[in-house]
Amino acid sequence: MGKDSLPFFLMVLVQLGGAGTAVISKLVMDEGMDPFVHLSYRQIFSTISIAPFAYFFERKTRPKLTPSTVFLIFLCSIFGVTAMQMTYLIGLKNSTATITTALANLVPAITFLLAILSGLEKVGLRTKAGLAKVLGTILCICGAMLLSLYHGKVVIGQLRIHWKYSEQTSKNIEANSHGNFFLGPFLVIISTIVYSLWLIIQPRVNERYAAPYSSTTLMCFMASLECVIVAVCVNHDKTAWSLNPIRAISVLYNGIISSALAFYLMTWCIKRKGPLYVSVFLPLLLVISAFLSWTLLGEKLYVGTVVGSILTVIGLYGFLWGKKKGMERTTVVHVEEEKVFKEKNQLTKIDLELQFSEKTNVNSNKSFTNGQSKI
Repeated sequence: MGKDSLPFFLMVLVQLGGAGTAVISKLVMDEGMDPFVHLSYRQIFSTISIAPFAYFFERKTRPKLTPSTVFLIFLCSIFGVTAMQMTYLIGLKNSTATITTALANLVPAITFLLAILSGLEKVGLRTKAGLAKVLGTILCICGAMLLSLYHGKVVIGQLRIHWKYSEQTSKNIEANSHGNFFLGPFLVIISTIVYSLWLIIQPRVNERYAAPYSSTTLMCFMASLECVIVAVCVNHDKTAWSLNPIRAISVLYNGIISSALAFYLMTWCIKRKGPLYVSVFLPLLLVISAFLSWTLLGEKLYVGTVVGSILTVIGLYGFLWGKKKGMERTTVVHVEEEKVFKEKNQLTKIDLELQFSEKTNVNSNKSFTNGQSKI
């Protein structure tokens, strides 16, 4: 398998895993599993899955933990895991897997807005790259608003498959499609905002603590404690923690495949192809999730869902194009600055050599004159 085909295959695999997460999580929650309990189990299994990587790969290179680093990891566990996934799961429960995965495409645009507000990013409206990022962000937000506020007519009806888990889910979708149609997308949008906050905090952790597996293990461990505390406070029923076969498959799948394995594969692809390459595959998650939801969960596709998803995807690609062009321009500027700097250094070196040679000549002339006077 070639160098280009392997990252492509792995990223498709990651999107398949992500779509499976949305579908199976929706399935078990509509079947009656509490989302807080589901998230607690997921973080526990995620911590257990990532911990061996941290131990074997980073036990000799792991830097020392400081109180400030622990605090930053704690903030990452709140924003990047606990708050993000709680709002995501409750939003998924009150919405559909298709809408939820479509709204996930908002993350780059919201991160861009937050980076502007925090001074980490400049708009640059006078450049094509800056204009593309702004217009892409606007399209993403318009698509999200359309997904949240407009239902419309049915474009594709339900596909009836005789599956006992799907039958109950279809009934719940019918019951929730009107009453919670706004609540679900709204909570998913909140989850993208919280996740974007994590994306801004996480680079500081990487700078201070260059051990990604160890920091992720700590983050998941803290999130496990946070999720268990919230789940116990919200749901006092002990039977909610019982696992039947489909619930056990869901928490194991989400903890191992969607967290531990997905993190490793995305990290591998980012190192070789860059973060933009990974982001380009986000719309594929929407397509796969929509297909699986239609075939397995009996979901319907509405006009608002289709048009809003298309706008969001177009906005995402517009934003990524602008981001890529901006990075290329920055690289060119850095290369030119480095070239000018080298030329200045070269001229300075030549000037110093000339000055040195002139001083040498003057000194030799003085020595010669002094020699003559002595004679």
